[in-house]
Amino acid sequence: MDVSDLIDPLNEAQREAVGAPLGHALVLAGAGSGKTRVLTHRAAWLVRVHDASPWSILAVTFTNKAAAEMRGRIGELLGVAGGGMWVGTFHGIAHRLLRLHHDEAGLPRGFQILDSEDQRRLVKRVMRDLQIDDKRYPVRQLQGFINGRKDEGLRPDALDRSDPYAGRMVEVYEAYEAASRAAGVVDFAELLLRCCEMLSAHPDLLGHYRRRFRHVLIDEFQDTNGIQYQWLRLLATDETDTFVVGDDDQSIYGWRGARVENLKHYQRDYPDAVVYRLERNYRSTQTILGAANALIANNADRLGKELWTDGAKGEPIALYAAFNEQDEARFVVERIKQMCESEGYARRDFAILYRSNAQSRTFEEALIGRGTPYRVYGGLRFFERAEIKDALAYLRLLTNRHDDASLERVINTPARGIGAKTVENIRLAARDQGRSLWDAARAMVDGRGLSGRAARAVSGFLELIETLADQTHDQALPDQVDTVLATSGLRGALEQEGSDRARDRLENLDELVSAARTYEQEGERPEDEDMDLLTAFLAHAALEAGEGQGDAWDDCVQLMTLHSAKGLEFPVVFLAGLEEGLFPHRMSVDEPGRLEEERRLAYVGVTRARERLFVTHAERRRLHGRDEYGIASRFVSELPGELVDEVRARFSVSRPSLAVGAGTRVAEPAGDGAFPLGQRVSHQKFGEGTVLGYEGSGAGARVQVNFDDAGTKWLVAAYANLQAC
Repeated sequence: MDVSDLIDPLNEAQREAVGAPLGHALVLAGAGSGKTRVLTHRAAWLVRVHDASPWSILAVTFTNKAAAEMRGRIGELLGVAGGGMWVGTFHGIAHRLLRLHHDEAGLPRGFQILDSEDQRRLVKRVMRDLQIDDKRYPVRQLQGFINGRKDEGLRPDALDRSDPYAGRMVEVYEAYEAASRAAGVVDFAELLLRCCEMLSAHPDLLGHYRRRFRHVLIDEFQDTNGIQYQWLRLLATDETDTFVVGDDDQSIYGWRGARVENLKHYQRDYPDAVVYRLERNYRSTQTILGAANALIANNADRLGKELWTDGAKGEPIALYAAFNEQDEARFVVERIKQMCESEGYARRDFAILYRSNAQSRTFEEALIGRGTPYRVYGGLRFFERAEIKDALAYLRLLTNRHDDASLERVINTPARGIGAKTVENIRLAARDQGRSLWDAARAMVDGRGLSGRAARAVSGFLELIETLADQTHDQALPDQVDTVLATSGLRGALEQEGSDRARDRLENLDELVSAARTYEQEGERPEDEDMDLLTAFLAHAALEAGEGQGDAWDDCVQLMTLHSAKGLEFPVVFLAGLEEGLFPHRMSVDEPGRLEEERRLAYVGVTRARERLFVTHAERRRLHGRDEYGIASRFVSELPGELVDEVRARFSVSRPSLAVGAGTRVAEPAGDGAFPLGQRVSHQKFGEGTVLGYEGSGAGARVQVNFDDAGTKWLVAAYANLQAC
């Protein structure tokens, strides 16, 4: 039988894995090593060499996009339509089984699937019925609790209720299950759990599918959680041919239940499994792979794998130590512009990767300032995020009580007992009387147009806005923002929720305070002298939200978190914000397991780069509303020195080797008429200020100074005649 079309495109290690004898195989596939090709060619090999029926193969992955790609490739290799094959996501395959056997699963024929928002509403309704305070038990926290227990394969009756707080959560879980059964609906976590329970409860049905699916192939195995592994163990016996592909070095989803240890559990449960390693990388240069190998080698208890390539050595990794986050963004955007103009790169060739969504703001502003189109991949631009829009709505109400859209957005955010019916009554009154929602609400409170409970809640909201207006009247712009976040309850509600998602949103709110401080220091002053700074800042935010982001098919710079970047690759990558406390995240440094996951995340970032890699960190960064003087991430020191080239500013600038506190002065100029960043200087016209940055070289070099009275100015260094203070 001629299988040259299956074998010829593969390297030696890939051929060995694809042609593995029937049984159990674990393929450790490094980044960029061609794992998808190996998995799809393995499926075709089973059909053409081992006479397996295409319908006896069960191939599972994690995303619909990956499943569609896998299905298409297998169908192309076999010359058959892939539509009827059992190739899909874990949830997709489980859903298919439940539809076929809804009676055995105890589900109505037409059962519906709840999306995340629908599930949240049902949890909230159950809490209301149980009279549970959503301030003490945030809805999202309970939703996460329910999904987490299902991912572990646990029903309410298997949980400990001895702790009063946890016991109430179990009570909500139990009532939620009853409400779901009554409504004939299932959530995403339920799909897999219900499928496992159905197969376990019906041995004949389980036996049928064990006989049918003689070959089970699973991709991205390092991302499987408890119930997914249990599902595999049910379907795949010792006699089943299993082919598992994964990479323990790219396990970065522990925070959502993924268990990297499932790779070892597989070897324990299938002791005759043969391990194959795909280590040849087809993506990156030797330099980038050398850095990635050295970085990940600091993790203990790995399964063992080292990437290599016979490609070019490539350029050294460029390391830039920025003075602050604005300097970091300036460097990145200027380098992108330079490489586009002089080295033939397109804007779409560049990706800026960061640990936290909040970091995107300074890059977005720098890109907009340079007129460079960009796209935030897998997320919203900073000023479009829900928690930021909530905060801005409060701020807009301080400047204009008759902003109906803002009032409607936050009148019950966070929840304060103002229901949709009350809001609708206010809306109808405003329409009938031709007045704003604010005036209508005030009139209904004063004229007893609302029931007692609703009137008290609406009155409380109106008084909150007036109180905020009084509190912030004479405050500086960043203090105004901070006061609104605290007094409105936006920050407190997220702190109480306590989930990873809530922590991300809290960081975004803190970044809004930083944005206000930066705008106060460096933003353009309004041409209208009667316009206050808050109004000007809100206009700035609206413009930033509406400009600059390209569509997916445009030639634009890509911005994304490191988690979003997994599975992608780019010619040039900027890995930004490598500072202790930011990356690795401050909440991971004291826990070895979480620190190792952070290092795996850094490894993923490094291996996204094909040709060039830039790593940046800032000596000073405004985080969570305050200035922090950090040190470079330990991940920077773990990169081999011989592979790293430290990039210096193009203008002669001295940088302190140690972090210094605010107000520290450096006595001597840096030479050639330049001053160290952070130096206090005086100017004949503008007075005293602080040196923030430099750009350009020679006679055209410019210096950026934040003057105490005149604000931030760019001056030609040769003619500024600055004097050290």
